[in-house]
Amino acid sequence: MIIGLDIGSRSIELVAMEGREVVHARRAPTTFDPVSQCAGLLDGLRPASLVGTGYGRNLIQRLGIECEMSSITEIKAHALGAIHLFPQARAVLDIGGQDTKAMTLSGGRVIKFEMNDRCAAGTGKFLEYTAGVFQIPVEDFGSYALKGSNPPEISSMCTVFAETEATSLMARGTPPESIALGLHRAIVKRTVNMLGRVGFSLPLVFTGGVANNPCVLDLLCHELKAEVGRDILIPDEPDMAGALGAALSLA
Repeated sequence: MIIGLDIGSRSIELVAMEGREVVHARRAPTTFDPVSQCAGLLDGLRPASLVGTGYGRNLIQRLGIECEMSSITEIKAHALGAIHLFPQARAVLDIGGQDTKAMTLSGGRVIKFEMNDRCAAGTGKFLEYTAGVFQIPVEDFGSYALKGSNPPEISSMCTVFAETEATSLMARGTPPESIALGLHRAIVKRTVNMLGRVGFSLPLVFTGGVANNPCVLDLLCHELKAEVGRDILIPDEPDMAGALGAALSLA
């Protein structure tokens, strides 16, 4: 059994494979003790090989498991996962908790990529933080934003400044749903610019937890003039793509 562990800032995903078949898929929050969370996910499993990816990929060495251990970059992991699920993919966009990755593919290989990992701007953490300003669970923030219209321009993607800007707009009477829509639009514009810099082409595989946000997806389709299922391809569990790719690196 080969196990891929994607140890991210907000969650940890596990995919176990026998040959090329997924036999287990598990998820847990990262918390302040990711090693214990990984151990819990591995309970009852006996891997022959364990492959780590994500910002905490080197933590697998502290698990005390006797098996072959290795690690791969998030770029490689998400590319492998995306290509396995959608062989026709020409590009991958991953928006996770703490970073955004855009990559162009050719012949099943990454030929150019860009990664925003210096701050939380445009990531799941940004959405989580700004959803808190509206006192809305982040899982519902996208649906809430879709109720807005005539969204205001949000000039700052800094999490703290964006909160200040949103609060100021509320004080001037701008409907909160429209402010939320403006925040989502700012994220998507930033993301589209990143895709442009790597010279992407469709079809695009959208992975990471933010792929579950209906407003981000709707705005992304609008900006790229694309359709879901044809031009933008989303896995059934988009946040599992990294762990899948990690396992596939040895499968």
